Amino acid sequence: MFENLNWWEIGALLLVALLIFGDRLPAVISDGLRMLRNLRNMARNATGDLSRELGTDIQLEDLHPKAFIRKHLLSEEDEQAIRKPLEGTLEKLRSDLTDVRREVDDVAASVDIRSSKGSTGGATAASSGAGTEVTPAQRRVFDVDAT
Repeated sequence: MFENLNWWEIGALLLVALLIFGDRLPAVISDGLRMLRNLRNMARNATGDLSRELGTDIQLEDLHPKAFIRKHLLSEEDEQAIRKPLEGTLEKLRSDLTDVRREVDDVAASVDIRSSKGSTGGATAASSGAGTEVTPAQRRVFDVDAT
């Protein structure tokens, strides 16, 4: 929650809290901490009650619907039966993406200004001089910020 706050911002928040609450600030802080403890106890009691009702050990992380179904309602065989068709599709998609990536790399290599083949690359390399080194700024043919 407070990961993006630096020490100056935390100090400013404490100063504002002191100005708003004045001498009641310690009581407000203790009330807030008491409320936090009560919420934690309520969550712990709810998971305990749910564990007793279902007859299994349930952690707070298990209450996410996907994790709950995966852990408590599906058996290993059911989960494998669901995953099997999807794994075949995933492998086909990966192979197709690998082919597309290979083709894109081939196209990128053919239009690279450092290479002597390709119409645009050859003309640029010939006009810049055969013995000169190509700088990274000359090599970049696209706007990095736009991509």
